[in-house]
Amino acid sequence: MKKLYFLLISLFIMTALQADELSDAYQKEYAFLKEQKIELQSRLKKENFQHQQELSHVASKLKMLQSKLLTLSKEGESTKEQLTKLNQEFGKTVDNSEILTSIVSQAKDTLESYNVKIPDSNTTADEKKLSIAFDKATGLFRTLSSLQKSKGSFYLPNGEIAKGEIVKIGNIAAYGVAKKASGALAPAGGGKYKLWNAVSSSDDAKAILSGKIPKNLDIFIYENLDKDVAYTKKKTLKDTLKAGGIIGYVILALGAFGLLLLLLRVFVLLFAGSNVNKITKIVVQKLKDGSKTDALDAIKKYNGSTARVIKAVLRNLGRDREHIEDIVTENVINESSNIDKFGNFVLVIAAVAPLLGLLGTVTGMIHTFDIIAEFGTGDPKLLSGGISEALVTTEFGLIVAIPLLLLGNLLSGWAESIKNSMEQNALHVINVYEKNRAS
Repeated sequence: MKKLYFLLISLFIMTALQADELSDAYQKEYAFLKEQKIELQSRLKKENFQHQQELSHVASKLKMLQSKLLTLSKEGESTKEQLTKLNQEFGKTVDNSEILTSIVSQAKDTLESYNVKIPDSNTTADEKKLSIAFDKATGLFRTLSSLQKSKGSFYLPNGEIAKGEIVKIGNIAAYGVAKKASGALAPAGGGKYKLWNAVSSSDDAKAILSGKIPKNLDIFIYENLDKDVAYTKKKTLKDTLKAGGIIGYVILALGAFGLLLLLLRVFVLLFAGSNVNKITKIVVQKLKDGSKTDALDAIKKYNGSTARVIKAVLRNLGRDREHIEDIVTENVINESSNIDKFGNFVLVIAAVAPLLGLLGTVTGMIHTFDIIAEFGTGDPKLLSGGISEALVTTEFGLIVAIPLLLLGNLLSGWAESIKNSMEQNALHVINVYEKNRAS
């Protein structure tokens, strides 16, 4: 029993001793860990501080880089604009260079036609060539704008060659003075001159040769001497008729025929409407003084539409009025065919003439296009025939149609007036007869 207590006590003592040792160990470990914690907190604080400094430094550096990037972007845009301007200026320089080269080439070709040479060396700059061309062109202009006298020859209108003095007015006109003839000159082709026949310029030519400039000049101005200029020729009626072609002659023939019909129609109307008032006056007077037989005998010597209508009325007086009026109407209708003679045909000609003119226009244009298809448009003389036919036939058609249409309608109105007059006078005779019989 004692051993057991002793053993328990011993175990308790040993446990207490071990607990103290363990407590010391724990305390030491706790103190160590606490120091570690303090050290770690210090390191963490230090690391956070360094990290904040690094972030601040990086932020500052990023801001600086952004500012630098913005500056570089602006510089890039500025550089790009400058590059665009340089490209444009370069393009303009190239264009100007090409234009300058073209101008120099044109100036060279133009001046060479006047035997003026411009250096063609590749070592000479275009600017220098242009300056030389300008100087020589100025000198050439002074020469060409002045009077130039020289010995020469020119053709006369009959083809003969006359030798004498040639006075050039610049490069646009010339006068010739020779023993045979004098006057303004025109191009004869191949650099030759011929005496111009359209002006009376002999005195002007002699005055200019002597150094006097008349106040008024008869002058022929030309562009060059390479192409022959045709003599001026006044267009005659024969030329106009010829230009109209066959259709033109047909239109004029119809026009002449229409005028003839108009004249015949005038004579017909004059005869039909003659003595209207005189016949009516005689008949009325005889009916008042005597009988219808006396009135009929009094107008037997008269002819014409009015006389025939009045005679028919007198022969039927005494019948019913309606019957007599029917006779008047019938006789007026019978006389209308004579009064209207040639009238419709004149109006038909007036309507057909413009159509024939249009036909001539179409045929003339067809002829012109055929010539263009075969020879082109280089020579206007080849086209003049078809164009003349196209225009002249239309002119002829209108010239024929307008007077025929106007006069034809006027004569138609005259004819209607004659018909109305016949009917009115016939009714007047009937009224006078009935009045006398009633009284």
